[in-house]
Amino acid sequence: MLLRCTRDDGVFLFVSEGCCELSAYSRTDLLGKEIGDIAGGGAPQSGVSRHQLVHPDDRARLTGAIAATGEGGRYRVRYRLLRRDGTALNVRESGVVVRGEHGEWLVEALVEDDSTQVASERDRLEAELRYRSMFENLVVGMFRTTADGRYLAANRALARLYAYPTPEALVGSLCDIAARLYVETGRRDEFMRQIREHGRVVDFVSEVYRADGVRIWIAENAHAVHGSSGELLYYEGTVEDVTERRQYQARLEHQATHDPLTGLPNRTLLEDRLRQAMVAAQRGDGRVACAFVDLDNFKYVNDSLGHAAGDTLIIESARRLREALRGVDTVARYGGDEFVLVLADHGSLNQAIGTLERVHRAINAPFFIDGRELRIDCSIGISLYPGDGDDIETLLRHANAAMHHAKELGKGQFQFFTGELNSAAHQRLALESALRGALDASELSVVYQPKVDPFGNCCGFEALLRWHNEQLGDISPERFIPLAEEIGLIEPMTDFVLRAACCEALGWRSAQPGAAPLSVAVNLSARLFSDDSLAARVAAILAETGLPATRLEVEITESALLGDFTRTAASIESLRVLGVRIALDDFGTGYSSLSYLQKLPLDIVKIDRSFVSRCEHGGEAMAIPRAIISLGRSLHLRIVAEGVENARQLAMLAAYGCEEFQGYLIAPPLAPADALAFLAGDLASQIR
Repeated sequence: MLLRCTRDDGVFLFVSEGCCELSAYSRTDLLGKEIGDIAGGGAPQSGVSRHQLVHPDDRARLTGAIAATGEGGRYRVRYRLLRRDGTALNVRESGVVVRGEHGEWLVEALVEDDSTQVASERDRLEAELRYRSMFENLVVGMFRTTADGRYLAANRALARLYAYPTPEALVGSLCDIAARLYVETGRRDEFMRQIREHGRVVDFVSEVYRADGVRIWIAENAHAVHGSSGELLYYEGTVEDVTERRQYQARLEHQATHDPLTGLPNRTLLEDRLRQAMVAAQRGDGRVACAFVDLDNFKYVNDSLGHAAGDTLIIESARRLREALRGVDTVARYGGDEFVLVLADHGSLNQAIGTLERVHRAINAPFFIDGRELRIDCSIGISLYPGDGDDIETLLRHANAAMHHAKELGKGQFQFFTGELNSAAHQRLALESALRGALDASELSVVYQPKVDPFGNCCGFEALLRWHNEQLGDISPERFIPLAEEIGLIEPMTDFVLRAACCEALGWRSAQPGAAPLSVAVNLSARLFSDDSLAARVAAILAETGLPATRLEVEITESALLGDFTRTAASIESLRVLGVRIALDDFGTGYSSLSYLQKLPLDIVKIDRSFVSRCEHGGEAMAIPRAIISLGRSLHLRIVAEGVENARQLAMLAAYGCEEFQGYLIAPPLAPADALAFLAGDLASQIR
């Protein structure tokens, strides 16, 4: 739209075709006759003046811009052009003020349709307002930061997240993001490195400090914003608090790698720790000790006191083990009552031994559970890297073999792995396999060792279990009885002994016509006394065989009195109600209190062979047997000495009041036929 008009009146002197197109007026409508100054109230004329084409609200802006321009001066102005139909059109005008031929002031101008640009600017402004509103009000934290670690902008959500009162306070206070925000040194550098390499960071999880010092976990999603020349302007992105998510993930990871009862590492984490220790030892030419720790007699405590007490014992044992080790060492729960220790970077074997002794003392100290004082021990087996194995599986297997060897040697000690132990482990597996089939293969038998009074008269026999395997030969009870207890075969084996002994005892009467009926004694495992059906099972076997209950003696060891004493006493009382007599075997070798002799319904106390072996020398060697005899007689208990091997021992014990004797002096354990022959022989002459 090109035009020329008078400056003051706005009378068109020239208009282009574009003027007609934009205004919808014809050339005649626009040029016409002079109209005069509308503002001055001149008489209206046909034609349209320049001023009539300008929106009333914008006329002052246009006339002001022109009036401020001197001769030859240029101006620019935007306004709304009123079209013939009354609609408004956004235009922009560029013009110059010049002198006409007669000295009058004229305006020559170019007017362009500005609707598209105005709409674009309006859209841009609206978009900016929407963005700012979103930036300010979004619940997710938003930021802009510089490359050197300063905040340019932050929204209210980010200020709340970082515990600042306002976004302005955050921007003004947090001027060193790398040092004051991130907990981990170098985290800001990693943030920028990822953006340089990938153009953005996605779910960038970090631990940060809030303004109040509290540490939280955040996830950032951000990208770099560059200028037209490619220069970095700033980083912008969002921040989300993921502390709860992180804690939940940590709990899941902990559950996957830790024992739920004790909180100790489980097998999965144990293998990782052991692998790390082996790698570190390899780099430093060192060694690692791998130790299997097994709580002795735990199953009995668990069965007698209940699983809750067993769990308490496991938890307390785990705590003691942790406290006994160094920070660089690891204790893991391997399963049940077994723990594995990884003793890393021990400079010498003596150091490792010192640690193991500390572990042993910690477990051996008294436990107090549900008002009861308990004492347990532990057996420890140790393998050393790299000498005893260069992989995890081998080290664990060898440590486990050493632990079982420690148990076989009497428990309560630790043993290091040797090549012989590996062979022994294979032998144990073979022994276990053979023992499981021993009953069905009729490999078990019962022998009988006689007991006599001071005059050589037979008082009865003790039934003893024996095992002969075609491949393994004769296996000592000291080897297979603990194994039977461990693998759950002790109950059927005990029933076998009881049934055989009761049947055999019925035939002894015929070998000694007119003599008093002889009793038979059977040892019962301590584990059987936690079974409430024990008395019923014994009663069923007595009824099946026809042996009177008064002719059966049940021998228990002092270990049966550990743990749930009330339950054990109830089982013993149930047997007494049947008429069965109760003998306390190996007295003086366990940990029971002397008060148990008064509390329990006992009939017999047996002096252990360890106290009999040197008693013929008198003096101190006779002190303990003499005390046991005196105590037993005062409690009206029958006293039996076992392991009598020479006549002087028998005479010394008899002189102090011992009433029955058993041992190789009298006879070794005898097969059933030999027991009958023994009863028919001249026993007194044999002793002499």
